[in-house]
Amino acid sequence: MPFHSAITILDRRLSNRSAREDLQGVMRFMHEFWWFGIKEARSCLFAGLFFLAVFLVPRAGVLGVARYDLLLLIALGLQAWLIWRKIETWDEARTILTFHLAGFALEVFKVSGAHPSWSYPDPAYTKVFGVPLFSGFMYASVGSYIMQAWRILHLRVERHPPYWISTGLALLMYANLFTHHFIGDFRWYLAALALGLYARCNICFTPLDRERRMPFLLGYTLVGFFIWLAENIGTFFGVWRYPNQLGAWATVSLGKWSSWTMLAMMSFAIICSLKHVKERIHIAP
Repeated sequence: MPFHSAITILDRRLSNRSAREDLQGVMRFMHEFWWFGIKEARSCLFAGLFFLAVFLVPRAGVLGVARYDLLLLIALGLQAWLIWRKIETWDEARTILTFHLAGFALEVFKVSGAHPSWSYPDPAYTKVFGVPLFSGFMYASVGSYIMQAWRILHLRVERHPPYWISTGLALLMYANLFTHHFIGDFRWYLAALALGLYARCNICFTPLDRERRMPFLLGYTLVGFFIWLAENIGTFFGVWRYPNQLGAWATVSLGKWSSWTMLAMMSFAIICSLKHVKERIHIAP
């Protein structure tokens, strides 16, 4: 069976929210936990396939094509396939381009200067200002995951702060990634502000047939944690390196978890521009 046909069949099964009154107690929990995991994995389709390529492509490249160049070709091919098979829409693809551009700008800033935050050690034709162009897709994969999860888990948001406030907070979080090199790191002040703004906000999701809730900030903290795990794997395979990993690999600082959590929140602020997402967001009075 072609891969895209299998995805279509899986999506049809995942969209079925028929009542399962026969499930009670522990059995209901186990079924909901299982289907929640399946839906989460399906939501990571682009991210999963892309990072699988990141881990499998040899450092020396393939058939004379450098690793970073090949990863860019794979990322572009995956994105084209998702649009062709209507797994993502053109509007969603344009939103993903925003993630790519924002992430690439951050990468250029972070690898430049006398004391770069990290580096890409391998050569490539598709490096610009020391940053391989494929790197923007690592940020875009976060946006792709959120958009797919929105559809597959039938997400909606309760008591979201007004858009002008959440957008302003997202811009401040993004700016802090640059300005903390010059005027101090304000991430914990911004985190405290986010805690106040989103204290009453819930994410509603449907793992099987009944809607469940979790605090908005808990959901994005978990997303940040899994991005941090992926970052550890990426640096282990030498795709990029932090200064403390140049001699030998070491675990990525836990402080990066907070940065990735904020990135996930910034991603949601961008995704809120999509019409079908806004329809299921309840703004707090």
